[in-house]
Amino acid sequence: MGPTEGTARPGRFFGVYLLYCLNPRHRGRVYVGFTVNPARRVQQHNGGRRKGGAWRTSGRGPWEMVLVVHGFPSAVASLRFEWAWQHPHASRRLAHVGQRARGEASFAFHLRVLAHMLQVPPWARLPLTVRWLRADFRQDLCPPPPPHMPLAFGPPPPRGPRRGDVPSVDRESELGAEAHCAVCARTLQDEESPLCCPHPGCPLRAHVICLAEEFLQEEPGQLLPLEGQCPGCKNSLLWGDLIRLSQTGTKENEEDSELEEEHWTDLLEN
Repeated sequence: MGPTEGTARPGRFFGVYLLYCLNPRHRGRVYVGFTVNPARRVQQHNGGRRKGGAWRTSGRGPWEMVLVVHGFPSAVASLRFEWAWQHPHASRRLAHVGQRARGEASFAFHLRVLAHMLQVPPWARLPLTVRWLRADFRQDLCPPPPPHMPLAFGPPPPRGPRRGDVPSVDRESELGAEAHCAVCARTLQDEESPLCCPHPGCPLRAHVICLAEEFLQEEPGQLLPLEGQCPGCKNSLLWGDLIRLSQTGTKENEEDSELEEEHWTDLLEN
């Protein structure tokens, strides 16, 4: 899949970013972090610890956010990605990645680690987007990301609706009193959260397990679907997108912002 400007996808934003230090005294240093709001987060880093920045970046700015990987289905998934990117040689999934070579810049090393992370499970099967926020820093990843992971440029798409923006009765009216799973035809119970096709006009509603089994018919050896064809409108759907959209608005954004304020790794260095 070629470069794209990144059409907006509804849903909550979970990203893992790469900062680059522009301070002549520390130029070339990098920092990997998690965010739900890239613009706010880089301001916090440049504002120092009193403004919510991390200990390792405080007083060493200015910092520039040059790259962000987003599209994670949850904050937990993105935090695990962040930890592995920060500690590649402590992650069993990245044991094949060589140590930082003599003379290899930290920025180049982190891009090399990222390229390998996007090739291994579970991250290789997520609907991630690699987004360059600074085009002048862009470098080709080797190996390149999987075909279903687009390369994008510019600011991230607008954030999706928060809980309370759309009344819960809307979802109930969409499902109807006797909504049925499009795969098994059984009635969808009130306590169930069906997966819904995001394409306009598509009536698809399905149990999570039913749709997963439908998608996995093309990949019988896998436990987690990557993508599949919607039984309703026949459009291609990424599994990670469906899961993320089904969870939109289940928690307050304030809870997510607390996750990015101070990491336990920063506390260890203080």
